[in-house]
Amino acid sequence: MRLRKAARIILVGAPGVGKGTQAERLLQRFPQLSAISSGDLLRDNVKNQTALGIKAESTMKSGALVPDAMILRLILHELKTRGWVKPSGTQSMSLSSAAASAAQQDFDNDMYVEQPSLAQSSPQTSDDPSASFILDGFPRTASQASQLDSLIPINLVVSLKTPFSIILERIAGRYVHAPSGRVYNTTFNAPRVPGKDDVTGEPLVKRDDDDEATWQARLKKFEETSEPLLEHYAKKGVLWEVQGNSSDEITPALFGEFERRFGGGELS
Repeated sequence: MRLRKAARIILVGAPGVGKGTQAERLLQRFPQLSAISSGDLLRDNVKNQTALGIKAESTMKSGALVPDAMILRLILHELKTRGWVKPSGTQSMSLSSAAASAAQQDFDNDMYVEQPSLAQSSPQTSDDPSASFILDGFPRTASQASQLDSLIPINLVVSLKTPFSIILERIAGRYVHAPSGRVYNTTFNAPRVPGKDDVTGEPLVKRDDDDEATWQARLKKFEETSEPLLEHYAKKGVLWEVQGNSSDEITPALFGEFERRFGGGELS
């Protein structure tokens, strides 16, 4: 399916609701859509020892949380490098090698890491369909969302809703093959032989954190933090909610809404 304009989206949902499944299905159906993970950006910069990666690594080693501003800088740099945002007043949204080099020099500069302001003025956002992405891992709070607003306007926030009772049932039936990470569930995707991995025949186990008390706490925490986040985007007019008891119920509705907002026809 071809897009007619840029889709800049965030998926919000409780642990176990199937955000990863929906993201994978969107990426498969819409080839112009990319995935941007704040966690992956952080890990890549630490690994490559960029100026910001060194700063982040030092922060993490001290036991402190990586500041929101640091994550925002990573996201902004990624979008600049891809040519999807430009400083206000820039005429062309295409990214030349010279512009990419300048963006990297700015990113590696210590002042970029330390300066309190992320942008002197609101950046210009590309509306080209190829500038479409799903942003994963950020924002998680209303405060983070407000800061992100100043960098790039998100134009669709999908709230994925599945009753907590259904999620807890899924977790209760979830088993894994520890050496490979293969996941099974007794209510769907059950192993061919109960309690055994399909490939090796080795025993399946429960994850240590797959107990009801742990998940009750995780779901309660999500509910507390997500409510103001969703309210923030509702006020922006970009929130859309979809409910279902399974990923297969949610996906058709999500595809339909996505195509209504951004679709432009089949790929040739």
